[in-house]
Amino acid sequence: MKQLEGEFDYIVVGAGTAGCILANRLSADPRRRVLILEAGGKDNWIWFHIPVGYLFAIGNPRSDWMFRTEAEAGLNGRALAYPRGKVIGGSSAINAMISMRGQAADYDHWRQLGLAGWAYQDVLQAFKRLEDHFLGESQHHGAGGGWRIEAPRLSWTILDAVGEAAQEMGIRKIADFNTGDNEGVGYFHVNQKRGRRWSSARGFLKPALHRPNLRLETHVLVDRLLIENGRAVGVRFLQGGEVVEARTKGEVILSAGAIGSVQVLHRSGIGPWEWLSPIGVDVVLDRQGVGRNLQDHLQQRAIYKVFGVRTLNETYHSLARRGLMGLDYALRRRGPLTMAPSQLGIFTRSDPSRERANIQFHVQPLSLDKFGDPLHRFPAITVSACNLQPTSRGIVRIRSREISAAPSIAPNYLSTDEDRQVAADAIRTTRRLMQQPALKRYSPSEFLPGPSVGDDDASLAKAAGDIGTTIFHPVGTAKMGLASDPTAVVDERLRFHGISGLRIADASVMPTITSGNTNTPTAMIAEKAATMIIEDGRETMIIADAK
Repeated sequence: MKQLEGEFDYIVVGAGTAGCILANRLSADPRRRVLILEAGGKDNWIWFHIPVGYLFAIGNPRSDWMFRTEAEAGLNGRALAYPRGKVIGGSSAINAMISMRGQAADYDHWRQLGLAGWAYQDVLQAFKRLEDHFLGESQHHGAGGGWRIEAPRLSWTILDAVGEAAQEMGIRKIADFNTGDNEGVGYFHVNQKRGRRWSSARGFLKPALHRPNLRLETHVLVDRLLIENGRAVGVRFLQGGEVVEARTKGEVILSAGAIGSVQVLHRSGIGPWEWLSPIGVDVVLDRQGVGRNLQDHLQQRAIYKVFGVRTLNETYHSLARRGLMGLDYALRRRGPLTMAPSQLGIFTRSDPSRERANIQFHVQPLSLDKFGDPLHRFPAITVSACNLQPTSRGIVRIRSREISAAPSIAPNYLSTDEDRQVAADAIRTTRRLMQQPALKRYSPSEFLPGPSVGDDDASLAKAAGDIGTTIFHPVGTAKMGLASDPTAVVDERLRFHGISGLRIADASVMPTITSGNTNTPTAMIAEKAATMIIEDGRETMIIADAK
């Protein structure tokens, strides 16, 4: 067995959205030695940087872990592809690039659960520290940070018309979704810089790699944590067919995501004993919450054929137009190659009784059967509606002790009456949107779920199961919570309940999912985690000096 030389102050497991930020912040102190371990490779592929590259990265084993869910009863027995980034930057290297915090009420709810320091006014400062926002410094945004945010660099007539249709329904026009209340219709701001994807690796990891106290290791599969006398003292991993150990005199920080962090914990014997013991894992700590509480945004991907207006479908299938797209991008960094998967956003309520917006529309000037498949040959748009505050809860668990085995992922979509009702109401809202006068001249024709699907609750709930798919937002599998909560995994400072020297800082710690895309909230969690780790480290040093 190989041993990495010396001891590290911090070992960060996972160089995804959160891990890159942690590595940057923790290595800023030259006295602290930081090791960051990434299971994927370098981002040295063109499609990690051209925004439309998500079409080629998702579903590609070079860039995606290629996970799949279990067959889901709520989806009428279907299993889904479950993309996760396999590269430095993690899912921020293949995602939709949408900069979305969610709603102030999401974080105020976390504080109401007893999690001090997580109310919206608390986390707002972390969001602002991260940002380099095109709108500049304000009460809502920051400037000069590593997380570049810009306006989209193209427009589509059909999307403008959908925006007008939303306003005809009474939904207000909004210029910025990230001021605490995102109810409204407008264009998403994106993590790009001058027409190139801006991942967490580009913004935070790469600028720090010149530091002699920061070490990055790629193509590393972390097998397990090293636990001695109730404390995390290091990790054991595979690299190039060799077993390697690295040790820390400070902390291990798991930042491998809502799926990856659970896999490492389970292989380390930390999790529900009734899951681990039958597959031959020696249980170190029976922590029931590890792998439970999985939440995700399920979208109903309605597709409408349109006429007399341009979409990306026919552009993509024309060699001449594709050539012009490439030229526009090469010369101006503009045009369809700069596209996020979704450009227009609509946040509204599935029914008037809701206290706040509870469904989000991602409107796209394209259509396809699923990501990774070619675009349809007919002109069409996708109008996806997702439930922002689902009540269904699922699980993630390892299938075996074998490090290369894919985990079992069971989101348990549409398993509650409330979620089925919201799904049905969301499809009704979609149909009403597409029937507005602003769209009449484009003759929208429902392709999915299809005109044969009735408007009653049962028919629409079944249709939601037929067309529903993940919007790639798994969270909650190692949730924050009070020590009195038997399903809580970490405390409000992200310290692991029952094991010292171990923290988790990624999307898995969210007790409830945020009301929008989850990448930016994950970045905020890492920013807050770094601040808390540094603060706690100083406190430890003061106590040691006093002795």
